Amino acid sequence: MDAVVIFTNYPDKQGAIALAEALIEQQLAACVNVLSPCSSIYRWQGKIEAAEEMPVLIKTQQRHYERVEQLIKMMHPYELPEVIVVPIADGSPAYLQWITAETAR
Repeated sequence: MDAVVIFTNYPDKQGAIALAEALIEQQLAACVNVLSPCSSIYRWQGKIEAAEEMPVLIKTQQRHYERVEQLIKMMHPYELPEVIVVPIADGSPAYLQWITAETAR
């Protein structure tokens, strides 16, 4: 099993939903959660910045990572969008199998 969760953030709900729909349509993700807005504090180009962002959790297979990253970069308004992959070490076998089936292509 090579299931992973890919994290990103969007500055607006519309962009996050558009990404989620594209990932599901292309079978690059089994499920995408667009979460409630959060406050992000970070340093960018030497200045401390603050922004409200929508966390996005993408459940997929490791083998789709490159295509998911490309789609995020293509659809994201930021110069440097967050893209972080976390392996799923264990979980409900039926749910993990569902991720595999939905992203089998």
